[in-house]
Amino acid sequence: MARGEESVQLKALLDSKGLKFTHERQQLLEEILKTKHHFDADSLYEILKAKGVRISRDTVYRTLPLLLECGVLQKSVGDGRREYFERVGTKGHHDHMVCIQCSRIIEFKSDEIEKIQDAVCESHGFRLIFHDHRLFGYCQSCTKG
Repeated sequence: MARGEESVQLKALLDSKGLKFTHERQQLLEEILKTKHHFDADSLYEILKAKGVRISRDTVYRTLPLLLECGVLQKSVGDGRREYFERVGTKGHHDHMVCIQCSRIIEFKSDEIEKIQDAVCESHGFRLIFHDHRLFGYCQSCTKG
């Protein structure tokens, strides 16, 4: 069974939308909670199929935004051709700096950015569900040369 808090979060969101917490969604959540690396929807689907889980690609694609919304996942960095995700887990929410020369990814947390973002949302009457901060530029190693 999926870990308690994440399962409760997902169930509550699904209930609020009139959706069901199916066995397939439970299996998907369990796999994500075991994952310690960044992933995309297709690789997650392939992992589940290789383990014999009966799940459709559509279910994976439809469930990932729900997991973003309830705070189990956050968007991450990837190859630019598709969306990547990572579980929030013990690191908590964080953002990414991506070097456009060497592809190095630097994870960071900034309370100041979070406060400014919340203030901007409030000033516009916008209810934030999740966000994705990715900063692109050159890392320290690539700017030395």
